[in-house]
Amino acid sequence: MTTKHAALLGVLVLGATAATAQEAVTFGTNWVAQAEHGGYYQALADGTYAACGLDVTISPGGPQVNGRALMMSGKIDFYMGGNMLLPWNALAEGVPLKVVAAHFQKEPQVLLTHPGKVATFEEIKDLDQLIIGDNGFASYYQWLMDQYGFMAENRVPYTFNPAPFIANESSAQQGYVTSEPFAIERETGWTPDIWLLADYGFTTPATTVEAMNQTIEERPEVVKCFVEGSNIGWANYLYGDNSAANEMIKADNPDMSDEQIAYSIDKMKEYGIVDSGFALENGIGAGDAEAIADFYEKMVTAGVVEDGLDWEASYTTEFANTGVALETKKALMGQ
Repeated sequence: MTTKHAALLGVLVLGATAATAQEAVTFGTNWVAQAEHGGYYQALADGTYAACGLDVTISPGGPQVNGRALMMSGKIDFYMGGNMLLPWNALAEGVPLKVVAAHFQKEPQVLLTHPGKVATFEEIKDLDQLIIGDNGFASYYQWLMDQYGFMAENRVPYTFNPAPFIANESSAQQGYVTSEPFAIERETGWTPDIWLLADYGFTTPATTVEAMNQTIEERPEVVKCFVEGSNIGWANYLYGDNSAANEMIKADNPDMSDEQIAYSIDKMKEYGIVDSGFALENGIGAGDAEAIADFYEKMVTAGVVEDGLDWEASYTTEFANTGVALETKKALMGQ
């Protein structure tokens, strides 16, 4: 089956739950346009959103954009979050929002080390310098200290400049599997060793889609269309013809290169960022309640989130766990 036919199959799946004809919807991303947003651009380029009645605008984020605040004020309808920690913070503060889908089964957060410097993940803690940003230190580094015995005194702030890491063989640096390794390899000619935190127990889903509770209650057909369209978009982006989506990404972010896009897609596939584990049986975008529960317990133990939070109120699987992307993927894979 051709890519076009597969996309049409996804459109047919969505057709039965069409929202009001061409209802305008704005989706705010949490950073500038990149391959890590590819499924949303794909659903826009393929007409998958339009087929169930949505006129979607993708509003790219950036360092000066507070997308969650824009959603809370009604200026955007959906927001691309990171992992589950911020929705839990919002819940603790009484902000009425929920995660309605998670398009990354694994958060792409990694630690990078010099080639062959350590043989196991556990040995990273013994390096002289661990270069971690403030947000990382307040979240996953607390878990690393609790779970693996990492030490606070070994951590130095990450300034988004890889020079200190490159210069010091006895160091590790934070990064995303889709980004920093590519930049370091281009600058140095050598490939850093990659340690994906998700593969060592950091079990949060990521690249979430958030919506206000009012949107979910009053416009459920819009939420369903956007979530299912995004799920299908990700299947088409990873396994079909993604050229039109990539052109849209480059139009929104002229600094994005074809080489970076290709690298990011390759790493998302290699490490199972989007399509692995729970998604293999339940479809891209599906939420794994057991994984979320496991992550909550780990974060409580590490002192990152408070105990006793009604964490189950932070997400719903009603819209994401319908399996619509499975048929699109099967068609594209010739299954």
